[in-house]
Amino acid sequence: MGVISIEQTDRLFWLGRYTERVYTTIRLFDAAADRMLDGLPGGGYAQFCQDLEIPNIYESNEDFQKRYAFDTEDENSIVSNLNRAYDNAIVLRELIGSDTLSYVQLAIYDMKKAGESRAPLLEMQKIRDNLLAFWGIADDEIESEDIRNIIKVGKRVERIDLYARLRQPREDMIREVSRLVGRIDRSSVVYVKEHLERLKEMIQEQDINYNGIIVEIESLIMQQN
Repeated sequence: MGVISIEQTDRLFWLGRYTERVYTTIRLFDAAADRMLDGLPGGGYAQFCQDLEIPNIYESNEDFQKRYAFDTEDENSIVSNLNRAYDNAIVLRELIGSDTLSYVQLAIYDMKKAGESRAPLLEMQKIRDNLLAFWGIADDEIESEDIRNIIKVGKRVERIDLYARLRQPREDMIREVSRLVGRIDRSSVVYVKEHLERLKEMIQEQDINYNGIIVEIESLIMQQN
């Protein structure tokens, strides 16, 4: 395997981010949909949008459940993020291999089936299964450790960002930052060490500054140019 270009590094990083974003937001979407159906307090889509800090452009629970999942015109929708993952994966075919790519393609196929299904939430669980398979086959089939590590750095960065926005427990934040720390120096991703050090310090605080963590994680990776 030759030297990985700056563009390829960026695409691998975002492949990791987008696959994680889809995986986690499907889980959150499923839980939010259940709360809406049950009429539980705080179960509306407005709270969901607030938690993820995305624009609330939806008109009703039903509109949210349809558009947030399947509207390709909504840049924050699950399908839009899955399409971005696929766009990166298809360009990276020679680096990640056809078998690894195939699980992203299967996720795209299952997303289309879910959009046509009378039970879309059940079909969408297959997308999560395919993304789990994607990460597993990437570990097994991609020979380059650096390629694997770049994808995983993207995955961890996205998970920390989402967990901070969702105010996940301190133990979860410690675990995910520790995983990122153990991975990032083994990759060729260029990052700002000061931001990583501040992340490590912030998760040790009893009262975590979640907004501060979002700022640090969004500033961690240096722009490639």
